Amino acid sequence: MLRAKLSCVPAWMLFGLAALLHGCSTTTVDNTAGWSPNKIYSEAKDEMDSGAYSKAIPLLEKLEGRAAGTPLAQQAQLDKAYAYYKNNEKAQAITTLERFIKLHPASPALDYALYLKGIVNFNENLGFLSSITQQDLSERDQKAAKESFEAFRDLVNRFPDSKYTPDARQRMTYILNSLAEYEVHVARYYFSRGAYVAAINRAQVALTEYRNVPAVEDALGILLNSYNALGMDQLRDDARRVLEKNYPQSVYLTQGFKARSQPWWKLW
Repeated sequence: MLRAKLSCVPAWMLFGLAALLHGCSTTTVDNTAGWSPNKIYSEAKDEMDSGAYSKAIPLLEKLEGRAAGTPLAQQAQLDKAYAYYKNNEKAQAITTLERFIKLHPASPALDYALYLKGIVNFNENLGFLSSITQQDLSERDQKAAKESFEAFRDLVNRFPDSKYTPDARQRMTYILNSLAEYEVHVARYYFSRGAYVAAINRAQVALTEYRNVPAVEDALGILLNSYNALGMDQLRDDARRVLEKNYPQSVYLTQGFKARSQPWWKLW
């Protein structure tokens, strides 16, 4: 009997009814509807502690809205940035941190926000000291390295007594070494191809933009040998004098250009 009655119903009505039922069945239920901000934060922290960063992110987003204008909302933003970073969503992490820095310039956690911004960019393109034996980090994209350095420098200048500052200083030193070695790496490549003028130009960039880093010795060695290859004796001798004064034991003075074939980080 029921089947007969349904057969009389127009097809378009059946289609609409099916669509309506389907829509009802896929309605998202907000399980946090009755939760307090503190409970949401507690659940998000539990997810982060267990490594479930993708589950923590939506909880922290809800918390931002529920606790808007409170310190807990600021904490949610910072935790969300960290969760994005750990979940390999680094562009979102940077965007979240930049928004936090812009909206909360007087926040007591601003030093951490700057530090985390440096860390996100640092790990994205450089890695850290534990990885230096695996590849020449200076050959990788330098844009994020420079952005990382700027964030750390901002932290050091604005918050010299922050607990994050000592580590930031060490990372700044490493970044400078890597950037200088990148210039030397390019200069070494040009030299090997016989493009001595190009080699000189890149070596000079390392010398003028970076001071007191291991790559300076290599840059001077490339200058000396490039000027020598071009028959520019006066400039060659000038480079030699600088090298002798600063690196009297340099192998470039006794064994020539090929003596130092490894970058600075492989010599540690």
